[in-house]
Amino acid sequence: MSAHSTPEGAVGSWRVVRFAAIDSTNEEARRRALAGQADRLWIVAEEQTAGRGRRGRGWISPRGNLHATAFMVDPCPPALAPQLGFVAGLALVRAAREAGASGAGLKWPNDMMVCRAKCAGILVEGIALAGRRAGYAVGIGVNCAHAPQGLGYPASCLTAAGGRPIGASELFGRLAERFDEALAAWRGGRGFDRIRAAWLDKAVGLGEPVAIDTAAGRREGVFEGIDAGGRLLMRSGRGLESVEAADLTLTPRSDIAPPAPASFRAYEGRAQ
Repeated sequence: MSAHSTPEGAVGSWRVVRFAAIDSTNEEARRRALAGQADRLWIVAEEQTAGRGRRGRGWISPRGNLHATAFMVDPCPPALAPQLGFVAGLALVRAAREAGASGAGLKWPNDMMVCRAKCAGILVEGIALAGRRAGYAVGIGVNCAHAPQGLGYPASCLTAAGGRPIGASELFGRLAERFDEALAAWRGGRGFDRIRAAWLDKAVGLGEPVAIDTAAGRREGVFEGIDAGGRLLMRSGRGLESVEAADLTLTPRSDIAPPAPASFRAYEGRAQ
């Protein structure tokens, strides 16, 4: 359900709508898109009550963290839309490093990590519009001040990683600028080679043992990179595999210090 928003602002050529609380920034993008009210629009909320992630996973989103969605209409041919996750990931890691989280890196397909602990995620959703047009909501959730606990995998926040408070407002300002830059470099898919190279430069676990979980079960191998379409390249006993969709697990490393303990409110779910 949409909540009351503050007056609209702008970042470059993008409109920005802010909410104190909302069910989901991606859902608000869907509502506005279907009503013909959205293109090049950022939706930002201090809190989400029904945030969601990949594969229907929920994400309870407390105040102090960043909850934002960038919405655009027909940014690329539909087959190239999954590349938007890499564009957003590159923009996010650049923004986080500028804000002080120098150790931030990217994990395939849609996570940002610090000290090999998850601190952010990205969810790209397509929306069919009238006239055979397509809209895309790029949801970005970042643990700025609060980190989830008890999820079965390490999680941290940018404040713990950066050694100083990194606020959601500060991060959003940087993210919006970096996202616009990354979109310009991507050029609707024509510049994905450039995005891919920059993404790999910030990838976590490259050349290391990993495990993937798919509908067919778990397999292990070595993370070799991503191909020209963004698919995971993993070398296993089967040879070099190209993986379209899976959950990737990094093998723990003894030379990486664990994230600083977080004394923040625990919540369940998976990041966007």
